[in-house]
Amino acid sequence: MNKKNKRSVIVGQSGGPTAAINSSLAGVYRTAKDRGYKKIYGMLHGIQGLMEERYVDLSDHIQSGLDEELLKRTPAAYLGSCRYKLPGIHEDPDLYKRLFEILDKLEVDCFIYIGGNDSMDTIKKLSDYAIISGSEIRFVGCPKTIDNDLALTDHTPGYGSAAKYIGTSVKEVIRDGWSLETPTGQVIIMEIMGRNAGWLTGAAALAKGEDCDGPDAIYLPEIPFDVDKFVDKCRNLLKKKESIVIAVSEGIKTKDGKYVNELSDLPKYVDAFGHKQLTGTASYLCNLISAELGCKTRAIELSTLQRAASHCSSRVDILEAYEMGGAAMKAADEGGSGEMVVIQRISDDPYQAGAEVRDVHKIANDERLVPREWINKEGDYVTNEFITYVRPLIQGDVAPIMVDGIPRHLYKPGFHDMMNK
Repeated sequence: MNKKNKRSVIVGQSGGPTAAINSSLAGVYRTAKDRGYKKIYGMLHGIQGLMEERYVDLSDHIQSGLDEELLKRTPAAYLGSCRYKLPGIHEDPDLYKRLFEILDKLEVDCFIYIGGNDSMDTIKKLSDYAIISGSEIRFVGCPKTIDNDLALTDHTPGYGSAAKYIGTSVKEVIRDGWSLETPTGQVIIMEIMGRNAGWLTGAAALAKGEDCDGPDAIYLPEIPFDVDKFVDKCRNLLKKKESIVIAVSEGIKTKDGKYVNELSDLPKYVDAFGHKQLTGTASYLCNLISAELGCKTRAIELSTLQRAASHCSSRVDILEAYEMGGAAMKAADEGGSGEMVVIQRISDDPYQAGAEVRDVHKIANDERLVPREWINKEGDYVTNEFITYVRPLIQGDVAPIMVDGIPRHLYKPGFHDMMNK
């Protein structure tokens, strides 16, 4: 497309926030600017906000190079996120017609959506409707998920920073548990995000090094969880050491497919995608161990901390997130649609990777799990191959811009109120 004919770009963020998602937004914004687009709109709270015609001109909010640098260092979704499942095209054609009328009114040429698996389902459906309706709008996905479970990409932006935070936090908890004498022994269970994929929980192994033994066990959702074997494992470990630390995925399931947290009687929230809220796994296991072994227990749920810790972000992750945002914008500008940009690893040492594009239809609604060969035979730890895979992704630091001793984030007066109308 001739530069003088370029009109508008619209970009949105969807799904769970991360420490790197705004770096991708900055990459989209900078590349769209450099490629001559007249307007760069940001959806407020993703596709759900767009349906309500809630959007902003990003040029009004990112006004300098300093703003762009602050945006890269700001955790969570600057534009606001959503968990909204678009219906099928034939289920609600009027909804699609309305969405495309809004995009046409804004003279949108390129639609970029930054998100995970469910977000790529949105790109798939919108690009399909564009073909059916004869629209020339291009739809491209930019990957983002700390779960690291998107197909056809080596890894996803957001994962490296979350993995770095988890490895750091597990090491600090191990050090804390070691400090105090506990005559009865203690079991510390750390609950880490991951519904079906154990990429995040496996990152607990990063705590292991010359100065730390690492966690005593790691349980991923890829392997059926045996409650009785778990109790025996803890009993045997307590015979050898006073304090043990175990990392478990929130999504571990028993052999019959039941989530461990469902073994408690607490009610569970279900989202628009039919996903049950997974919380309380560590608490349930701690109560079980305390009752069975009579020892002190502590449940630590990292929860949103693992996806919001920009003070512990990986430089590799932040730079790749920015580059992927730029690559998504470039792909759409050059005519691509119905695609997602992916990261292809070239080598581990030295670490090298590049961006490519793949058909989003081969990515949406798929899920990439930790390979069985990257989990030990017993199913309670990861192998060296897993560590070799993840370690390059946590390298380097991104220094926060500090003001009065606290990291400064990009925030515009009135912007938050506008997002929450």
